Amino acid sequence: MKAERLIYLPLGGAGEVGMNAYVYGYGPKGKERLILVDLGVTFPDMDGTPGVDLILPDITWLEERRDRLEAIFITHAHEDHVSALSHLWQRLKAPIYARDFTARIATKKMIEAGQSADPVRTVAPMPEVIEAGPFSVQFVPVSHSLPEASALLIDTPAGRVVHTGDFKLDTAPGVGAPFDEALFASLGADGVKALVCDSTNVFSLHPGRSESSLPDAIADLVRAAPGMVVATTFASNVARLRTLAFAARDAGRSVCLLGRAMHNMVRTATEAKLLQDFPATITPEEAADLPRASVMLIVTGSQGERRAASAQLARGTYMGLTLKEGDTFLFSSMTIPGNEREVLRVVNALSEKGVDVVDNSAGLYHVSGHANRPDLERMHALLKPQILVPMHGEHRHLRRHAKLAAENGIASAVAPNGTMLDLTGDAPVIVDQVQNGRLYLDGSAVYGAMDGVVRERMRMALNGLVLVTLIIDEDGAPMGDAWADAQGLARQGRSRRALNEVIEEELAEELDRANRKLLDNDDKLIEVLKRRVRACCVDEIGKKPEVTVVISRLSDN
Repeated sequence: MKAERLIYLPLGGAGEVGMNAYVYGYGPKGKERLILVDLGVTFPDMDGTPGVDLILPDITWLEERRDRLEAIFITHAHEDHVSALSHLWQRLKAPIYARDFTARIATKKMIEAGQSADPVRTVAPMPEVIEAGPFSVQFVPVSHSLPEASALLIDTPAGRVVHTGDFKLDTAPGVGAPFDEALFASLGADGVKALVCDSTNVFSLHPGRSESSLPDAIADLVRAAPGMVVATTFASNVARLRTLAFAARDAGRSVCLLGRAMHNMVRTATEAKLLQDFPATITPEEAADLPRASVMLIVTGSQGERRAASAQLARGTYMGLTLKEGDTFLFSSMTIPGNEREVLRVVNALSEKGVDVVDNSAGLYHVSGHANRPDLERMHALLKPQILVPMHGEHRHLRRHAKLAAENGIASAVAPNGTMLDLTGDAPVIVDQVQNGRLYLDGSAVYGAMDGVVRERMRMALNGLVLVTLIIDEDGAPMGDAWADAQGLARQGRSRRALNEVIEEELAEELDRANRKLLDNDDKLIEVLKRRVRACCVDEIGKKPEVTVVISRLSDN
């Protein structure tokens, strides 16, 4: 009989922040029974993924083995942990387990995507146990920047694994369970084979701050503001929404929520009985009729998202509301790396309106939902793992976290996406490298990075496009001249004539000297015309555009 092994394989979330998807397996090599922890998304940018809606983990490896997949476990309801479910579940078709708040969010996403919500199963935190093949899994409450986040306690025949999910050591999070140090100490006392641990804030050297440290500063800011106050934060940070709403109420302001995600999160948290004391809200129409000093807007768009409420208010009017000089805009959030340009665009647009923009540069209005380095070391000390595997972070985070573990005598390994570890022995061993990448949600279509769609779109964005149309008659001769339509290119070039006209003249010359053999061969003719168009554009405007040639042949019939 083949020796059985315990494996770990990240398909997303290791070597990046976002798009979390982690596979665990136990059994004989190549026949392991599998579970998946989290199935999230990351977000595109115009530089690398123009026009794409969402980026999803490439689950091809797991899909090919879905007959061995026992279950999917979702640690919490952030987009980068849950939002790929509705797009990829059909490829896996395994039961989904989550706590109440997370299950409600997952259910809504499945229904919105036209999927059945039946696979989503709501479970209670430990001591409830979910049996999934050789795995016994319990949800262990942790504090994070939204309610009901959980670590997973995964018991296997090879030993116990603790998968932290996203966590912080907050004993007063405002909404949701506080961090229970005694509970984690008891888990460590029972023996932990491997700790698979959040690495996001490993470079932050001070202990993390509690959500409870924010209300006074936020209340003072809202109370002192002369005009309308607008605040943006992550919509999923229910405790922060509550703090902002309480600050408005205590300052005598009515609260208006703007943005679908804000309404969705407040409604879901209320339904889950996590947010039963949220102040009553007013509609945008009601807000517009009140004195500006009597209103506070809590809006989506803390990362500068173009279609979110923050960006639309910065550009002009949104839902009948307009910002003016003397208003205050609070970013009760951090800027996720990569979003700096979008956020600055919103900040400058607000400044041009005379709006006073307040951010968290002084550390007064936002705290992270992730454990800083001293907190990570505290978790290591509580659980006393034999092995530590860093996850949820860029490669530099994983490497520094592994070094931190080694400094404390804990065996560790850096395992970015696609790296399979064997956790069975005394130290983690890299045993395979799985080919994996990314999938793109583009409208309603999902395709892979190797399909070339994004590369083609980037080339068009960078170089422009020329569409050439040519009709060939029944005798095999051009019917009139070819015509060209240049898009995303300068209208005139070096000759000071219309670029389309110059291209068409060049094409006419090429066709005049084309012999019958060339005219009868579409593939060769297309290549000749493409080369002539590119050469012409280089001469005229110094650009080599993408060129599409469409040849229509008239039939003798």
